[in-house]
Amino acid sequence: MKTRLQPWRKTFQLGLFALFILAPPLDLLRMDLQQGHAVLLGMSWTLGIDDFLAGHGSTLDAAINLMLRGFLPLFGAGVLLLWVAWFYGRLYCGWACPHFSMVEWLNTLMTRASGRPTLWQRKPLRQPDGKRVTPNRWYWAPVVLLALGMAFLWSVVFLTYLLPPGEIYNNLLTAQLTWRQGLFIGVSALILSIDFVFARHLFCRYACSVGLFQSLVWMANPRALVIKFDKTQAVRCSDCNLACENVCPMRLKPRANKRKIYSCTECGLCIDACKQVNGGAGLLSWAAGEQVVPLSAIGGLKCPPRPARPAKETS
Repeated sequence: MKTRLQPWRKTFQLGLFALFILAPPLDLLRMDLQQGHAVLLGMSWTLGIDDFLAGHGSTLDAAINLMLRGFLPLFGAGVLLLWVAWFYGRLYCGWACPHFSMVEWLNTLMTRASGRPTLWQRKPLRQPDGKRVTPNRWYWAPVVLLALGMAFLWSVVFLTYLLPPGEIYNNLLTAQLTWRQGLFIGVSALILSIDFVFARHLFCRYACSVGLFQSLVWMANPRALVIKFDKTQAVRCSDCNLACENVCPMRLKPRANKRKIYSCTECGLCIDACKQVNGGAGLLSWAAGEQVVPLSAIGGLKCPPRPARPAKETS
């Protein structure tokens, strides 16, 4: 049972992923190192200090241009990201980040191949109905092809953000990449392959600075959007197969307190899984504002223990 937001989230992810790839060829956003300036919406974006560097402009004009054309746009983008994070947490990660899209796609394929979403998962996952995911070894081919293929594609895309896209794609198609271009693509593809195969959500949780700053801002707001667990109905979790944990791309425990799910991406998959197990009346929901209980008042929520299975009778 999926909420109405899931199709919208997938649409946003695909749209931003396509924009990430097409932005340099369309001259929407890139940094041209050959010309020494950025390109924004088809127009050259310079810092306006060329005259100063040539010895003709004043220091004041150069400082003003540097502030208006360099510092303010970057500062404004950062403030906007943190403003969204203050109310909605890692909304960018769960809805727009191309890397998190790769996390979800590869998790899905690897679960089909091995029954586990990552190589570090100890036990195979269970479906919401309690059945274990049946591994299919044929899915390892799509896993490897997607991880290596996307690592190569991302490496090329990163290079087009720095050098003219037409030159890079032409050199690639005609097998005339320069030594430096080939080295950049090769090293980047190797690093990304390791990330896509082994790290994925671990990079998001512990190494991504963009995600970390979003989490810090979100944690500072006790009324921000959060996944809320209905403690009054906790007994209904006793016979659950940990469906909410199994579907979480970040491998979190959604029923835990806010401190322990600080890297939650607000994807809402745990809410859908909980509703599926409970026939539409789930124990997890989004809450914000006055609906959120302050951390100081709860002292930390713990997942209810699963009841012990009765011992088998021996004859």
